[in-house]
Amino acid sequence: MLLLSPISASLSPSFHRRNVIRRSIKPSGRVLAKAKDNTETGGVLEKVAIGGGLVSTPVIGWSLYTLKTTGCGLPPGPAGSIGALEGVSYLVVVGIVGWSLYTKTKTGSGLPNGPFGLLGAVEGLSYLSVLAILVVFGLQFLNNGSVPGPLPSDQCFG
Repeated sequence: MLLLSPISASLSPSFHRRNVIRRSIKPSGRVLAKAKDNTETGGVLEKVAIGGGLVSTPVIGWSLYTLKTTGCGLPPGPAGSIGALEGVSYLVVVGIVGWSLYTKTKTGSGLPNGPFGLLGAVEGLSYLSVLAILVVFGLQFLNNGSVPGPLPSDQCFG
């Protein structure tokens, strides 16, 4: 029966009216939530973390490889510069992981991706470095009974 009836009979009566009722949602004028603007301090901190992380993670890899193969960390180098770079690299990676964990507890997600996704990459590399540190230091402790200290000793570069 519906197929035989004209089209206008099957449409609702409101459709036949020329005046279409439009409903719109009016904005309240208030801002309910706003993302943090990190162009001043956050941007600088992100760039420093990216630069430090991109330098520190390969240095830690070199340090861990040297520790596993020789039983000692990196040599002090001229005026102690290589040993200082090694120590600062460990501190940078621990700092990035600490910042990430703090951000995770406060916001529920890790660090922002940063420019070109580099901060997210540095965050991931830092977590991998911490895992590698735990594995290599654990193996060093099981094999030798200790982990070499941060300063040159009689056993290493003394």
